Amino acid sequence: MAKCTICDKGAHFGNAVSHSHRRSNKIWKPNIKSVKVKVNGAARKMYVCTSCLRSGKVERA
Repeated sequence: MAKCTICDKGAHFGNAVSHSHRRSNKIWKPNIKSVKVKVNGAARKMYVCTSCLRSGKVERA
Protein backbone atom coordinates (compact mmCIF):
# COMPACT_ATOMS: atom_id res chain seq x y z
CA MET A 1 0.00 0.00 0.00
CA ALA A 2 2.52 2.59 -1.11
CA LYS A 3 0.14 5.29 -2.30
CA CYS A 4 -0.57 8.78 -0.93
CA THR A 5 -4.25 9.44 -0.25
CA ILE A 6 -3.85 13.18 -0.93
CA CYS A 7 -1.89 13.42 -4.20
CA ASP A 8 -2.22 9.75 -5.27
CA LYS A 9 1.55 9.43 -5.63
CA GLY A 10 2.51 5.80 -6.17
CA ALA A 11 5.41 3.59 -7.16
CA HIS A 12 7.44 4.18 -10.34
CA PHE A 13 8.98 1.38 -12.36
CA GLY A 14 12.09 1.37 -14.47
CA ASN A 15 15.44 -0.32 -15.04
CA ALA A 16 18.42 -0.56 -12.72
CA VAL A 17 21.43 -0.34 -15.02
CA SER A 18 24.71 -1.80 -13.73
CA HIS A 19 28.22 -0.65 -14.60
CA SER A 20 28.41 -3.32 -17.31
CA HIS A 21 25.05 -2.00 -18.60
CA ARG A 22 23.04 -5.08 -17.67
CA ARG A 23 19.45 -4.15 -16.88
CA SER A 24 17.18 -5.45 -14.13
CA ASN A 25 13.80 -4.29 -12.89
CA LYS A 26 13.72 -1.51 -10.33
CA ILE A 27 10.94 0.09 -8.32
CA TRP A 28 10.99 3.56 -6.72
CA LYS A 29 8.56 3.84 -3.81
CA PRO A 30 7.36 7.17 -2.41
CA ASN A 31 8.08 8.15 1.19
CA ILE A 32 4.69 7.32 2.75
CA LYS A 33 3.88 7.85 6.43
CA SER A 34 0.86 6.77 8.46
CA VAL A 35 -0.35 10.04 10.00
CA LYS A 36 -3.32 11.19 12.07
CA VAL A 37 -4.93 13.97 10.03
CA LYS A 38 -7.80 16.37 10.72
CA VAL A 39 -10.66 15.69 8.29
CA ASN A 40 -13.84 17.76 8.80
CA GLY A 41 -12.82 18.44 12.41
CA ALA A 42 -12.29 14.76 13.25
CA ALA A 43 -8.99 12.92 13.52
CA ARG A 44 -8.46 10.19 10.95
CA LYS A 45 -5.49 7.97 10.13
CA MET A 46 -4.24 8.28 6.55
CA TYR A 47 -1.25 7.33 4.44
CA VAL A 48 0.36 10.61 3.33
CA CYS A 49 3.61 11.23 1.46
CA THR A 50 6.18 13.50 3.07
CA SER A 51 5.98 16.07 0.27
CA CYS A 52 2.29 16.63 1.11
CA LEU A 53 3.14 16.89 4.82
CA ARG A 54 5.87 19.48 4.20
CA SER A 55 3.82 21.55 1.76
CA GLY A 56 0.94 21.90 4.26
CA LYS A 57 -1.70 20.12 2.18
CA VAL A 58 -2.81 18.26 5.33
CA GLU A 59 -3.15 19.34 8.95
CA ARG A 60 -1.96 16.93 11.62
CA ALA A 61 -4.34 16.03 14.43
